[in-house]
Formats: sequence, structure tokens, C-alpha cells
Amino acid sequence: MELIACVVVILVIWNGILTFCIVKRKKKEIEERPVETHSNPAPEKMNLESSSSPPSVEWDTGKTGERYTREVLVSLTGYKRFLSNCYLPKPDGTFTEVDVILLHESGLYVFEVKNYSGWIFGEEGQKQWTQILPANRGLSKSIQFFNPILQNKVHLKWLREYIDEDAPLYSYIVFSDRCELKKITLTSNEHVVLNRRNLIYRVRRNAELKGAVLTEEKIDALYNKLYPLTQVTEEQKAAHVKSVEQKKQHGRKTEEITPQKGSCPRCGSALVLRTARKGPQAGKQFWGCSNFPQCRFVKQVESTPASIEK
Repeated sequence: MELIACVVVILVIWNGILTFCIVKRKKKEIEERPVETHSNPAPEKMNLESSSSPPSVEWDTGKTGERYTREVLVSLTGYKRFLSNCYLPKPDGTFTEVDVILLHESGLYVFEVKNYSGWIFGEEGQKQWTQILPANRGLSKSIQFFNPILQNKVHLKWLREYIDEDAPLYSYIVFSDRCELKKITLTSNEHVVLNRRNLIYRVRRNAELKGAVLTEEKIDALYNKLYPLTQVTEEQKAAHVKSVEQKKQHGRKTEEITPQKGSCPRCGSALVLRTARKGPQAGKQFWGCSNFPQCRFVKQVESTPASIEK
């Protein structure tokens, strides 16, 4: 009995030690969780570098993606400052809005943030990219959206025009970790397209390769020049949002993809006629996705899809 009592006491003590360690670790993780602004900001800069978005839109999908992007970049070493929702003026009196700008000693990083889900397909030179989402009856929905690389090219152009400096500019298209970049084709080295989980690694590597080219004084000067562009009125924001939505509706196409249209119901690529080489279906023909092996959709041959010639 004494032995059993000793074992019970030892187990109780051990359980208490484990509980204490777990609680202490959780507390440390919470304390070290990154905040929205950069590391150790000066007190007089704290309010300036927080998001300029009004509370009413802070948690919408787009703003949430931008906030997550800033949080990921907090751990980047070196002197840095952030700007969010920067409205760059254009000669015709309109604006182009940049989601996030990172002013770092290695240069200016311009981020176009897409907080999307589903599958993403696109090529650098295409005007429209494609997002594939699940739809009813096991089908998929294809949504066309404006090429974010072309979008960021506009941002880079007018940012360069406004700052009138030779500071290096870097273009990053940041997609949510909830989506899969199924097939993205880049034809130049001028842009980076990636999921948010890979962002800090790519930016850190670029910063190490480029080295420090901007002084703290130059970064502060650029920040002070650009900061007023984040303080637009609510009327200006509303007018800009309306203009953007009109452009989106004009260029957006949404449809359900069905095999009868000759397209893959999963990714929207063309279906091609193939012949099984092995297994119980060997020798039989079937419709397979042309995006194989990224997409493995197959359909038994019943009729020729309208968009595929025999």
C-alpha cells in the first residue's frame, strides 16, 4: 500500500510540473505573437504606422489579408516602416490604391494582396486570371479576375512617378494560404507570386541579396512623403471603391463549368481524349484533364464535348 501511495504522489507531482510548463509556454507564445506595426516602433510613430483603415472595414476579407501580410513581415530584420492603403494620384485625377508598402533598407516592397480561396490559374501576360471554387451538384464555379501582376505594374509606375527617386522597387503578389496556386506562369523575373506562408522567406532572401541601399533618413523621408496619401477622406475612398467595382463587374465572368462544354469541372482546362494503358479499363477511352498531373479529373466517354474537335 505504501508503494502505491508513493507512486500516486509521484504521478500527481509530475502532472503538476507538466501543467506548469505547458501554461508557461502558452503564455510565452502569446507574449511573442507579432503585432501589426514593425518591431520596436518609436512611440511617436506608433499611430502613424498602424492601419489607416476605419474600424468599420478592419475585419473585411481584403483588410484582413493586408493585416496578416504586415504581421508576417514584422520579423524581417533591418530598419523598416509600413504604409497601408496608399492612394497614389494619377494625372486624370483618379487614384490607384496600393495594399501594403514596406519601406526597408533594401528597397521598397509593393504588395498586392489577394485573400482568395480555391484554385488559382494565370499567366503573367494574361489580362484575366481564373479562380475555381466548388459549386452545387459536385461542379465548380469559374471566376475571372484582373491579373494582379498588371495591377501591381500600375502601382509601381505611379509610385515611381510620385516619389521621383531611383530607390529599388520590388513587386510581390501575395495570395492567402487558403488557396492553391495551381498553375502560375511567369515570363520575367520582375514579379513574385506566392502564398503568404512563403512571404517572409522570399523577402528576407531578397533583402540579404540586395543589401542595405537606403539609409534610415531616406526611409523616413519617403515615409513622410507617402504617408499623407493614406489619409484620404471617406468620400474619396467611396468613390475609388465604386470605380474599382465598376471595372470588376465589367471584366468579371462567372460560370459553372460542365463536362458538356468541353472543360474540366474542377479547374476549367480543356478535356482531352485519352486511352487507358493498364488496369481493368485498359484499352478504353476516357476524357482527361489537359492540366494533368496538377488536376486528375477523368470522365467516361459518352459524347464528344462541343468545344473539342474529333
